[in-house]
Amino acid sequence: MFNVILTLIRGRAYDTEQAFIDRNAMPLLAQQIRDAAGAIQSARRAVAIAVAQNEQENSQHAAIVGRIADLETRAVAALQKGNDELARQAAEAIAELEAERDSSEKAQAQFATTIAKLKATVRSSEARLQGLQRGERLARATEQTQKLNAVCNDGSGLANLDEAEETLARLRAYQDRCEIATSALKEMDAANRPAIIIEKLANAGFGAPLGPSADDVLARLRERMNSAA
Repeated sequence: MFNVILTLIRGRAYDTEQAFIDRNAMPLLAQQIRDAAGAIQSARRAVAIAVAQNEQENSQHAAIVGRIADLETRAVAALQKGNDELARQAAEAIAELEAERDSSEKAQAQFATTIAKLKATVRSSEARLQGLQRGERLARATEQTQKLNAVCNDGSGLANLDEAEETLARLRAYQDRCEIATSALKEMDAANRPAIIIEKLANAGFGAPLGPSADDVLARLRERMNSAA
């Protein structure tokens, strides 16, 4: 019985742990991606350092080869002059330099292998990181869509949409009524103004004109002309 209880406790603890991970999967994924990106950046720096060290080794190797060639030339000249002692010293130096050259060549080979492996690892890791980043963006978009669907599927959310649409319809109807009322008031004010009514009657020929007409002006000018004659 005690073992059963322990097993049940472990089972519930596992379920709780998994539920916690599921609830926090998005921030967990984001942090894991950031950690992976940092590791890849460190690997890139390691590749750059290895390349720089290999270039230094290449330069040292070239210098050693040049010194060997120079010593060989000088040793041959010493032998030709019969100076075997100097020639032997040159040969000993050449032997030491050749050992350094061989060691440098082995180091270059190791660097080349290491650099190739690091570059391959970085390329593969970068491709996987890009895939994870695309997956994260898709997961976030899916999460937002699911939240929106949850809101739309919620009765209160739909009720809010309905109420908002009704409020908008009432607002538009009220604004239309205000515009119609304003236009009607303007027409009524214009129609009730005495000056406007008098002007309309005068223009229609009812009663005396409100101002001189062209005929009146011509008659006055003819009268002035006849008086002057």
